[in-house]
Amino acid sequence: MSTDERIHILIVEDEPVLAMDLGDILEENGYRVIGIASNGQKALDVFQHQRVDLLLCDITIKGEWDGIETVRRLMTLRPVPVIYLTALSDHDTLERAKQTYPAAYLNKPYQLKGLRMAIEIAIHNFKSRNAPVETVPLTATLPTTDREPISRETLLQIGNHLFIKQNYQFIKVDLADLLYLEADNVYTTLVTSTRKYILRLALGSILERINQPGLVRTHRSYAVNVHKIDSFNDTELSIGSQVLPLSRSYKDDFLQQFKLR
Repeated sequence: MSTDERIHILIVEDEPVLAMDLGDILEENGYRVIGIASNGQKALDVFQHQRVDLLLCDITIKGEWDGIETVRRLMTLRPVPVIYLTALSDHDTLERAKQTYPAAYLNKPYQLKGLRMAIEIAIHNFKSRNAPVETVPLTATLPTTDREPISRETLLQIGNHLFIKQNYQFIKVDLADLLYLEADNVYTTLVTSTRKYILRLALGSILERINQPGLVRTHRSYAVNVHKIDSFNDTELSIGSQVLPLSRSYKDDFLQQFKLR
């Protein structure tokens, strides 16, 4: 299934381990996790600039807004189905949550089968109620893909070199010097042996534009230059002093970069 056909999910969860585990599980089950936000403001930023088909939201999160207030603010931009994942089950919290009309309210610890059923039903019901209306942000005209509305001139390639636009000029970068790419919501950092470059482009969009066979995704937030790897195991890899995650979802593609002798 292509990226555009998969359900795009935004996770709002302030426990990093829980969020990453949930993201990996969703990716392995055919969904696309387009971002993980630890607070309401970060969720709002992702929601404004990315396609989001469904929101998975914890209620108790860090920051000025709790999960319910975060959902309320996001829904003023455009409606999407919402599933709360929370350990809270008191009457007051439930009443507040009901005011945002969630598609489901699941208690932690959740069961994968129940979560998948809730997601599929939420998407089906939402499409049935809203078809054929196309939902897009009110603040900007965005395509229904994970590409950013930015001109392709932000990133150019000629031969084995990239030209990256920084401060109104293009900087030449040798692809051989590229170590890895790190995504943070709608931004991606390109890390070389001497410098970092930040682009307001999704990681997937950058990988589509760069013609470099040795550049492979190892996690939803990372892609690495396999020629720069010093070591790796089942869950992580190292480039110099930097340790990066190796997700089960991308391990097969990663291993295909190596030839068996």
